[in-house]
Amino acid sequence: MSSASSSRLEYLSFSGRYRILHLSWLAFFVSFVVWFSHAPLMVSIRETFHLTPEQVGAILVLNVALTIPARIVVGVLVDRLGPRLSYSGILVVSGLLCLLFAFATSFEMLALARFLLGFVGAGFVVGIRMISEWFPARQMGLAQGIYAGLGNFGSAAAAFLMPALAALIGGAASWRYAVAITGVMAIVYGVIYYLSVTDTPKGSTYFSPKKTGAMEVTSRGDFVLYILVQAPMFLALGVLAWQLGFGKLRLLSDSATYAAWGVLAALYLYQVQQIWRINRQIFTEPVPEIHRYRFAQVAVLCLMYFVSFGGELAVVSMLPLYFKDTFQFSLQYAGIVGGLFAGTAFFTRPLGGWLSDKIGRKTALLIVLAGMVAGYSAMSAMDADKGLWYAIPAMLATSVFVNGANGTVYAVLPIIKRRLTGQIAGIAGAYGNVGSVVFLLILSSTAPAWLFLSIAAAAAVTLLLVLLFFQEPRGAIAEVLPDGSVTMIEVR
Repeated sequence: MSSASSSRLEYLSFSGRYRILHLSWLAFFVSFVVWFSHAPLMVSIRETFHLTPEQVGAILVLNVALTIPARIVVGVLVDRLGPRLSYSGILVVSGLLCLLFAFATSFEMLALARFLLGFVGAGFVVGIRMISEWFPARQMGLAQGIYAGLGNFGSAAAAFLMPALAALIGGAASWRYAVAITGVMAIVYGVIYYLSVTDTPKGSTYFSPKKTGAMEVTSRGDFVLYILVQAPMFLALGVLAWQLGFGKLRLLSDSATYAAWGVLAALYLYQVQQIWRINRQIFTEPVPEIHRYRFAQVAVLCLMYFVSFGGELAVVSMLPLYFKDTFQFSLQYAGIVGGLFAGTAFFTRPLGGWLSDKIGRKTALLIVLAGMVAGYSAMSAMDADKGLWYAIPAMLATSVFVNGANGTVYAVLPIIKRRLTGQIAGIAGAYGNVGSVVFLLILSSTAPAWLFLSIAAAAAVTLLLVLLFFQEPRGAIAEVLPDGSVTMIEVR
């Protein structure tokens, strides 16, 4: 057997680093089943609570809103506390919130539970740091792609299985018991994960940030860029508050909307103050070249994830109802067909990571972005007249590039600055949810075709920015050991 074939077969084992990989992608998988357990059952939920179209839209938007700040917070926590405790805690807490959603008795309770469940969407950030601790740079793309691909398949599994599970249970409350089962599953696996993993291989050092409160940057220009990158996350939440208040949904009072804007403005100013507190020394003492990294790499990856994962979340959330209404599918069949969009992540995310390892990160990013532009443009032409022969191939082809793009992002995130991996993944992940909020708000105001075209346009802009400004990490990352000595971690 060739060495290449032997290396690939190692990923099928359940020992050493591969055991950690399999346990971690399964944690990701469980978290996404919980996060998307409601989407394929929205027709039943709508009937139970007699929801208006505006209330259905609010549930879809609230599902991703909290994940924006949650991914930032989780990124900080995983860098400080380690992935073992962080992932276990997220799974247990989200399982309890899932039970709250399952047995809600009013729309307000339903909306609150779904808003809080956005927290579980931050879980994937933890696994990125865990995998980066266990795998060398030359395997990072494929390992992160496997983690992302198999884990993200949880959303497709929810689309496939939740309607079938509800049908098996039967009765008007079947959706409640189906959702509750996923909550119990998350709690149980959270305990299993805590008892089964360690943060690093035996004898390895877990590098933590020198300071907590904001990311460390290494130049004055990066300081300014970091502050600018923060703004869209707060603006997206502000737009969400407007949509829930003065916009189409009108579920918040005027005073509550103004109060939400005030809180968001205060939080942004506080975050700027934290960035200054952590990084003010760079204005008087330049960071040695060996310890520098380019924050522009992080900014470009944020935009990339805004388009790829943000667009995917929006599309996955609306496709089951889209196919049901456009092609008159049954609820179960619509869930299966809509779930195919996320389902290709099973092999295309690992493929994107592998491609990054083989041909270079930048080249891979450009290829998948070009595919997204073409694919979403094609999806914008889907309708009942063209039929399924056009819609399903267009959707599947697009999903290959979308999920491959997510894999290419995962291949770069862990090789920028090791001790900041959680925070880098957190801010990029938050941009994924900024994208989903923006694209879902577009959907709430216009037809699905315009949603697809808006994602295509965003992908085209991102392609240009990657071409002009992205520089692939090269050489090695310098990190300081507890004894003060410097160790170099290769990124190739």
